[in-house]
Formats: sequence, C-alpha cells, structure tokens
Amino acid sequence: MGVDRHADAAGIEVTENVGRTGVVGVLQNGPGRTVLIRADMDALPVQETTGLAYASRVAGVMHACGHDTHTAMLVGAAQALARGRRHWSGTVLFVLQPAEETGEGALALRADGLLEQFPRPDVLLAQHVSAGPVGLVAHVEGPVLAASTSIHIVIHGRGGPGSRPDTTIDPIVIAAAVVGRLQSIVAREIAPRRSAVVTVGRIKAGTANNVIPATAGCPCAPPRARSGTGS
Repeated sequence: MGVDRHADAAGIEVTENVGRTGVVGVLQNGPGRTVLIRADMDALPVQETTGLAYASRVAGVMHACGHDTHTAMLVGAAQALARGRRHWSGTVLFVLQPAEETGEGALALRADGLLEQFPRPDVLLAQHVSAGPVGLVAHVEGPVLAASTSIHIVIHGRGGPGSRPDTTIDPIVIAAAVVGRLQSIVAREIAPRRSAVVTVGRIKAGTANNVIPATAGCPCAPPRARSGTGS
C-alpha cells in the first residue's frame, strides 16, 4: 500500500483494518479545519488480461472500475499535501474505502467508528474517474453520480426432458424474454435527457444440455463484490 509505505517519511499516521479492510491516514498540521479525502479500492471478480506492468497479480480479481486509479490519486494527494504543508494548516484524513460497489464499505467504516476514532471532518471530498478529454476535471454542485441497486429474480417453470418441451414450461425461454424486455426500459421508458443503466450480469439455469430445468435466474445467494487492493 503506497500510503503505508511512505507514511513515516510523510508524517502520516496510518490505521489499517478499519471497517475490516479499510485504511485511514491522518496528517495533522496545526490548527484549522479537518478535511476528509476518500477513495475507494474495490477489486472485482474479473480476470485481468491487459498484460500491463501494474496489472493485478491475484488470479480472478482486478480493479475493473478505476479503483486502482482512485487509490493512486489519493496516495498522490497525500504526498503533495505532506510536501506542501507550509502552504496550509489543519488536519487531513485520507480514507481508502473498501466495498464501494456494494455500498457495504462505507457502512462498515462508520460502524467501526470512523467518525469517533478519528477527527470529525468539516469537509468531505471524493472523486471518480470517467471517460472524457485528458485533463478535464468535472465538478458541479449537488449529486453527480447515482447509487445502484441489485434485483435477484428466480423464474419458476416446469422441468422435463429436452426432447419433450411441450410437456414443460421452459424457464430459460422466459428468462431470455425477460432480459430483452429489461433492456428496453432505458430505451423506451427513460427520458433521453436522463441517465440510466440496466445491466443483467448473471443468469444461472440447468445442469445438462438435454434437460429443461425447473428454474432459471439466480436461485443462489447474491454474489458480493470483493474488496481490498487486489494488486
């Protein structure tokens, strides 16, 4: 972890395992306001095949949504503020938040006493990379990015042999129709001036290629996004 490796030289006091896998660094520089700078560091269950020098070294896990960029930005901000402390005074909290994709990381940090164990911030700053021109920094008042939610659907049909589909109610055919219909929500039910994304990320059905299953969808427990550094 970059913050931990350079913390002593920069005068940053680092606490690990906050909210299970979160990391908090505190840089105190005299009287003044307390500013919290937050970056998320999720690793998602995706195999990285980029071949880049900084690619994930953990099989089946990578920073698939810019989380390594967010971590690098926070480390860079910590280094810059530590070097330029003669230009400011106050306290800065550097928070590396796990499990941003599921929303559980922020709750875990709060439950573990982030606001009681460390100086309470007057200002909170966060950022997220996005596609756009190089050098562009977008900032607006109010909400910028939306939260997400997941829905787990199980379609119940009637199973049977693949050679006798007329005696069954095939849930896979129904599931295929559901996927197509879900994709039309954004195209036909959301106004063009609004932003929305609907993604079907997982379908599970059947055990053999000659058997029509009784259910389709996600009858198992919902998968959790893995959190941590992953690389």
